[in-house]
Amino acid sequence: MTSAPFTDLDHYVAYPRLGGLTISPDGARLVTTVATMTPKGTGYATALWQIDPEGQAPAQRLTRSAKGEAGAAFSVTGDLYFTSARPDPDESDDDGDAALWLLPAEGGEARVVHSRPGGINTIRCAQDADVTAVGAAVLAGADDEQSHAALHRIRKDAGVDAILHQGYPVRYWDHHLGPARNQVFVLEEGEDEPSAPVTTDYEPKRTLRAVTAGIGERLAGAAPALSPDGTFALIGIYVPEARASRRTALARVDLATGRRRILADDPQIDYGTALVAPDSRTAVVVGQHRSTPERAQQPKLYLIDTQTGDQRPLAHDWDAWPQPVAWRPDRNELLVLTDADGRRPVFAVNVATGQVRQVTHDDAAYSEVVMDPGGQVAYGVRSSYAYPPEVVRIELADGEVQVLPGPVQRPELPGRLTEIETTAADGARVRAWLALPEQNDIPAGGAPMLLWIHGGPLSSWNAWSWRWNPWLLVAQGYAVLLPDPALSTGYGQDFIQRGWGAWGGKPYTDLMAITDAAVARDDIDAERTAAMGGSFGGYMANWVAGHTSRFKAIVTHASLWALDQFGPTTDASFYWRREMTPQMAQENSPHRFVEQIVTPMLVIHGDKDYRVPIGEGLRLWYELLERSGLPADADGNTVHRFLYFPHENHWILSPQHAKVWYQVVSAFLAEHLLGQERELPVELGRTAPPAEGMDGADAGDLDVDLTVQSVAERVQPQQDI
Repeated sequence: MTSAPFTDLDHYVAYPRLGGLTISPDGARLVTTVATMTPKGTGYATALWQIDPEGQAPAQRLTRSAKGEAGAAFSVTGDLYFTSARPDPDESDDDGDAALWLLPAEGGEARVVHSRPGGINTIRCAQDADVTAVGAAVLAGADDEQSHAALHRIRKDAGVDAILHQGYPVRYWDHHLGPARNQVFVLEEGEDEPSAPVTTDYEPKRTLRAVTAGIGERLAGAAPALSPDGTFALIGIYVPEARASRRTALARVDLATGRRRILADDPQIDYGTALVAPDSRTAVVVGQHRSTPERAQQPKLYLIDTQTGDQRPLAHDWDAWPQPVAWRPDRNELLVLTDADGRRPVFAVNVATGQVRQVTHDDAAYSEVVMDPGGQVAYGVRSSYAYPPEVVRIELADGEVQVLPGPVQRPELPGRLTEIETTAADGARVRAWLALPEQNDIPAGGAPMLLWIHGGPLSSWNAWSWRWNPWLLVAQGYAVLLPDPALSTGYGQDFIQRGWGAWGGKPYTDLMAITDAAVARDDIDAERTAAMGGSFGGYMANWVAGHTSRFKAIVTHASLWALDQFGPTTDASFYWRREMTPQMAQENSPHRFVEQIVTPMLVIHGDKDYRVPIGEGLRLWYELLERSGLPADADGNTVHRFLYFPHENHWILSPQHAKVWYQVVSAFLAEHLLGQERELPVELGRTAPPAEGMDGADAGDLDVDLTVQSVAERVQPQQDI
């Protein structure tokens, strides 16, 4: 093992990344995916890997292609379905969209079982029946797959990408909605006949039969919850409301006929994740009690009769935000994940009594859990800030956890992880993770510290993140503070409510209180601190900048700046309007305090960010230069910087851009906290080499389109508009 991933950015962005988990019906095979960097270094491709549930055999790679494979799901017969855009060896005119592939249970080559224009998005297999459902997008106006293919060809040949909308929303995170809309299909046997003699192993391609026709844009996602007996699926359906709002109801779809009916609909609840019990007669569903300007949202579990729609609450006294992940075969217990005190353990809920017991007690956050058919063992994907995702075996009786031999080795960390906490002025406990260099690497005056504020805001620093990784900064000598202030999940509903509708209140004072506790340590240098955050964390960084001068530098990524502007332009305005009244937006908007900003700021934004639109970053950048306490001088020079990514979204996902992101952030922090002038990446158009300790690849191998600007470096615009 080596700490090289955190001292060499080439190594870091190329490090394999594990995610996802599925189990075969007999419990003998676990399959996960591992993403590795493509040869050109501008993206990632995933492959399927098999892991031994008993932990005896090493992990085995199942697939290999330049395009990668994803979405693995086992059928009841043990065949493994997945999606991939790799070429179909049986077709000469492959369109490059993700097709549905099958890897036979008995072994042999994978083959395409269905392909279509626009591709396949999701796969779901019934547990006890040979029924497979897939999610795919269908163009508006198409009555069947043939008309969809014809419309797809017309748009492609005409070079038209315009979308005519009749409703809201029109965008989501990083992509446009429409003109194709999600639909659920059932996979059926094909009827094609070969035109020439074939070998005895010839198998016709499968066909798709739509079971959600007519729903159109009202279908909430394309990943249905299939009943184990394969007779029906539970889906979410959007119900339009006044003022461009909507809610989500739960519907049952008969997979044989396509007939559907609403099982649960409540104007005050959005129904989300559903999981059908082994007997197919009951399902558990998350009902999100909708927020108001005065009250935060709150998810609760409900048991629903899948025939009648009758429902009853489950464990409503539990002060948690539960996510159901697996039923035990006897239907007596339900496995649930929820944030809890900086972790995300596995819990078991007794279905009859609602009693909750914690199963796992490791310092980890679980993201995936699947059940062994015997019901005594579960398998999960877990991570923490001490290690990236890995697959483990969980004994449900005593919570014992065994790490299974996997395809990715844990990297050696360049420091150590601890916890700190403090008490806020109102008596609330505020806790944080603190990542530190090894004691021998900390200078006599203490390590410089970076306050890293999480996004959400309804989330928690509890799981490994490749995008927001503190160890890259720890390797350079910084301590990194990862706090959970008011609005964070895992500390009870009251802790969320403390910051509801008052983002600049307790979330800010909690951050300052936990920062005070951190800098009081002997191993932290209180005079060399910076603050950074992304999304809501970027909002808080902006708020911090306008309310204190205690930090030497502030980095704000994909951040909210003017709430009156953000509210109507984000991708789901109706959601934010439930909390963000005009008064709340006015009182909590960072832009009103721009003249009080006297700290150098690095602004970062991607143009394809539809959750926090680029207008937030552009307005922040302009107003910093126009009105902040550190404006540009007469020659157009400023201490502020703007790192702009024309082709990235809310997250900086491309490996070459992630490297530039970390290089620019590191140089900015070094300038203001360490008094060091580091050279910026050559990919930005400069001739100097990358900074020492943050090596970059040969610029000739990268396709980079971004800029980092000061006022003096900007090209003057033409006068014509």
